[in-house]
Amino acid sequence: MPDAEGIYTFPTDLAEAHFAWQEELTKTASGSLLNLLAPHTGVPYVIEERTPAGRPVVVIEPHHDDFALSASGHFLTQPRPLTVITVFSRSATVDPALSAHYRGEEAVSVLRAREGATALRPLGACQHALGHRDAMKPYRPYDPMRLEQIIHELQTLLLEQPGAELLAPAAVTRHPDHVLVHEAARILGCRWFWEDVAFWPTYAQATCDQHLFRQRTAGWLAPQLEDITGAILDKLTLLCLHGSQIQPPRKMYRPIRHAWTVAADLVDPATGPRFAERFYRPEETA
Repeated sequence: MPDAEGIYTFPTDLAEAHFAWQEELTKTASGSLLNLLAPHTGVPYVIEERTPAGRPVVVIEPHHDDFALSASGHFLTQPRPLTVITVFSRSATVDPALSAHYRGEEAVSVLRAREGATALRPLGACQHALGHRDAMKPYRPYDPMRLEQIIHELQTLLLEQPGAELLAPAAVTRHPDHVLVHEAARILGCRWFWEDVAFWPTYAQATCDQHLFRQRTAGWLAPQLEDITGAILDKLTLLCLHGSQIQPPRKMYRPIRHAWTVAADLVDPATGPRFAERFYRPEETA
């Protein structure tokens, strides 16, 4: 990816394309068009509502934003009936620029829940929040007793979705919440995972994290790319909704920039997708 088309110019170009896309959608006035307000800023966005079809999917995400950041482009492109279970839905972490505005766990948790719910509306997803509190720095390994509790809670919800396919994070990052959710999903039989590095673009380049991930998944998980080029501007709309408290707004472009480059080591840039999300399946089914 040439510098002239990369980190410096790309966010500006994408912002202009997204603005033009919003204008175009507004003019079409389709009956399937949703008008949504970003929870913190109140900025209006429009997006075409998807019509789910096919086998249902149960998404097990660590936090309110993880599915939208890492895997929503695929479901904008190929919508399926969705149920999203958020494991760690209580948090006191908010963008530092707004820490004085949202004080305490209750205020932050309500905002993040609203962001997550708004971003999922175009996909028609049902939602469940388990109500656990996310990990606080300095991060430490998760408690095995907590893992057992969460597995039990997930099993209860999964009984309501017989035949649904499970989707969970691959735990490329070392965040203990992601590692715990990955392990819980694996124990529950999950065989489809997303690459959860979108919100931490530096992790995508971190040699140590990539090395540990390859060691843990060697001979088991194989990568798959899903072309999301046709839905990239709608995915940006979801990011603007779920991340309405992120300041400055240009920080919301980081996941999209990662999606622009994630395919580089797997496909020919001349023929492969311009935007892709990476997923993982067991090698025998990939």
